[in-house]
Formats: sequence, C-alpha cells, structure tokens
Amino acid sequence: MSPRPRSATDEDLIAATQRVVTQLGPHLTLADIGKEAGVSAATLVQRFGSKRALLLKFASLGAEGTHRQFAAIRNAHPDPLDALREIVRCYSHMAPTPEAVSNGLAFLQVDLTDPEFHRFAHAQARAALRALEKVLHDAVKAGQLAPCDTERLAFALHSAIGGAMVAWAVLREGTAEDAILAAVETVLEPRLKPHRTAPVRKQRARG
Repeated sequence: MSPRPRSATDEDLIAATQRVVTQLGPHLTLADIGKEAGVSAATLVQRFGSKRALLLKFASLGAEGTHRQFAAIRNAHPDPLDALREIVRCYSHMAPTPEAVSNGLAFLQVDLTDPEFHRFAHAQARAALRALEKVLHDAVKAGQLAPCDTERLAFALHSAIGGAMVAWAVLREGTAEDAILAAVETVLEPRLKPHRTAPVRKQRARG
C-alpha cells in the first residue's frame, strides 16, 4: 500500500500564492492558487478562511522575507558593492515579464487603498530601506562611497529601482536587470570614489 501523500504546508501554499500573484495579480481566485499548489480551493479555505485572509497572510510575511533575503545576500557577499549587485538581481526577479510588473502594480493599488494591506506594504518598504541603508553605510565605511547621507541615498535607490522596473516594462529594451543596474549606477556614480567608477556593471561583466 503506497503511503498517503503529505499535504502541502502553509509555506508551500504561501509560495504558490506568490507565484500566482506574479502571474495573475490580485484578481486571482482560490482555485488558481489551489491549482498551482496542487490542493483544492476547499483546503485553502480550511487553512486560511478566505481569499482575503490568504492574501493578507502572504502580505504579512513581506517585511520578514525582505529582512531574511538581504541578510542572506550580505552573508554571501561581504563586499558591499557586490552585495548591492546581488540585491539588484533579486529585484529584477520581481519583473520577469512586463505582465508581471503590471500584476505587481495592480497589487500595489490594493496596498495603497486598503488599510490592512497598506500596513504590511509599509513594513516591507521600511525593511527594504533599512537594508539598503545598511549596505550603503558599509560601502562608505569600506571607502567605496564618499561620505553621504545614507538614509536619503537609500530612499533614492529604492525609488530608482521601482521606477526602472516600470520604465523597462514600458520601453521593453534589454532586460529588467540591465535597466535597474543602469538606474542604480546613475544614482551612485557621483558618490563613488574615483577608483570605483561604475562598479556594479563591471563586477557583473566579470561574473
């Protein structure tokens, strides 16, 4: 007699939710998520109660996930500018296609208009800003960047990354990663020490 298959964990279901959000945006159904996860819509209702509750659970993990991801990148890339290059690559994974960017923007509309979702979006944005600021602070400390207001620079980078994603989705020239790298380099270039000109693109070319 074959063993009974293990049911999907909550982590599996959240991961499936993330994939479907990228594919379909906030107008997805529980059936869509169930199909991706290999479970029934009834199972999702039993676990989470409703589509809204599942999406809120997904959104609530954003800040924690951002913190973990940035920490893992820093552990793997001690050089701050190497870490920044990997951070850019991770952001580009959020924009595999123009359609994925569109779906992300559709979900952002929910984040901006629904107080419960906005609370989690705000926490995730703050987590990203803090992590970027820490990388920039370390780059200044390492002599890679000139002394500057790293809090303001982190905000500028965060804004440039998001704007580059949308611009790439509209213009569709090159890859999302190339577009984000170009935006990041433009923001950083005036603050780089002379021997570190355009480090992100040069290091990427060697990889």
